[in-house]
Amino acid sequence: MYTYNDFDDAFVRERVAQFRAQVDRRIDGSLTEDEFKPLRLMNGLYLQLHAYMLRVAIPYGTLNSAQMRQLAMIADKWDKGYGHFTTRQNIQFNWPKLADVPDMLDALADVGMHAIQTSGNTIRNVTADHFAGAAADEIEDPRPVAELIRQWSTDHPEFQFLPRKFKIAVTGSPNDRAVTRAHDIGLRMVRNDAGAPGFEVLVGGGLGRTPMIAEVINGFLPRADLLPYLEAIVSVYNLLGRRDNKYKARIKITVSETGIDEFRAHVDDIFQHLRGEFTGLDQQMLAEIEQSFAAPTFRKAAVDKYDNARAEGPAFRSWSDTNLALHRAPDYAIVTVSLKAHGATPGDATSDQMRVLADLAERFGHDELRISHEQNVILPHVHKSDLPEVYATLRDHGLATANIGLISDIIACPGMDYCALATARSIPIAQEIATRFDELKLEHDIGALKIKISGCINACGHHHVGHIGILGLDRAGVENYQVTLGGDGTETAQIGERAGPGFPADEIVPAIERLILAYLGLRQHPDETFLETYRRLGLAPFKAALYPEKEAAHAA
Repeated sequence: MYTYNDFDDAFVRERVAQFRAQVDRRIDGSLTEDEFKPLRLMNGLYLQLHAYMLRVAIPYGTLNSAQMRQLAMIADKWDKGYGHFTTRQNIQFNWPKLADVPDMLDALADVGMHAIQTSGNTIRNVTADHFAGAAADEIEDPRPVAELIRQWSTDHPEFQFLPRKFKIAVTGSPNDRAVTRAHDIGLRMVRNDAGAPGFEVLVGGGLGRTPMIAEVINGFLPRADLLPYLEAIVSVYNLLGRRDNKYKARIKITVSETGIDEFRAHVDDIFQHLRGEFTGLDQQMLAEIEQSFAAPTFRKAAVDKYDNARAEGPAFRSWSDTNLALHRAPDYAIVTVSLKAHGATPGDATSDQMRVLADLAERFGHDELRISHEQNVILPHVHKSDLPEVYATLRDHGLATANIGLISDIIACPGMDYCALATARSIPIAQEIATRFDELKLEHDIGALKIKISGCINACGHHHVGHIGILGLDRAGVENYQVTLGGDGTETAQIGERAGPGFPADEIVPAIERLILAYLGLRQHPDETFLETYRRLGLAPFKAALYPEKEAAHAA
């Protein structure tokens, strides 16, 4: 993985020193909160419902053991002993004291981390496939390109005050695990007819108040043209994007109002000028970056321990069936560690759990970890012979829940428990759904199903692309939860369809239970997923399950 050089370290340290002086001025009253706000947001510091919140960047979701241990130390020393992993592959500390934040940032810099551009109308943390560098279906590891984009976009002088925040996601696989079609720019690695790798470039995706699936602006972009083409896209957005209304300011609105063909023409015009100005330094940088992402030396060893553990231990077998993915090395597996124990807060990890994960990465995982946008942690390179010991350690620390991709593996934003923008709670709803289906012992029978919950229209919980999406809103001072169905965040991305009126908080879990029981009766065979059944039958039978009283009244 990429390691800071002297320039990186000096740059981050200077930013911390600047912010330390700004914090001192806020504390002594020289700066009002309104004056301080843009300064703190440039350094990832938010003011939430109850306290400040520091959002730390984890570029393209990659960490090593030293960084994970430092996050644990920060959680213990300056927070409440835990951190929250987000759908942007970041970590948030929800309870820091303002005076301590510069020390937290210095501690992050000690291990090559920062909070720069985790907020503001700029290019945010670049996200990537959480199986990057390990997946069996991968064309190329997308992380070197993601790192190149991070370096290009960090403190870019023209892109610090865009019309609105800007998000880029990259995947190196045909199976999209990075939700690229819901980003301002999505990059999907593809090959042309000659077999050369390049990118399908998507533009204008986004969720929130006006959800849209990104459109293809370039079907095949050679890797050498990537940075000038990205610069052209962002430059056109910076010129055309609306600044009169923040609800109309995202690039998805610009593309929609301009039209993809006209937008493409603007981009191509600027790209032709920029292309000649890039002297090849970006490709030199990429070649140097790629050396930092060389694959580990995978060891050869027998896998008998794994095979025997599967044969003899039903709990281990269940965990390995759900929480392991195919690795490009046949004797290895990708381990997804669930941060969704039934009844737990999705995405939260205690400092002790962070240290356990760091130890496992160091002992068994070539010192690599990934954070997924689904709020779980990945050990990307584990030899199969080590899996029984990895599982036993995870089990002893509450990290062995066998539910990846199942109904209790819920994405949920912090909601009204923390967020100043939220209009309803997300966390308790996620906890209640997970607990209920654990009681029913149905989740393995239900199979693959993605529930995503947002506590407001900003959609940080990605509810629009959930197979079942839940949006919490305020209705005359009462929490009300709308349900959308049929969303999809993969390469076949689709915005979910609103099912009907919302449900009060005490009725949403029974409504989801009716929905799932209806699905079990409607599917053609046990392997037909909820999404497949929905696409085959459409909304009507599921709407009938959600609103049985309306169906009864209609029948009468």
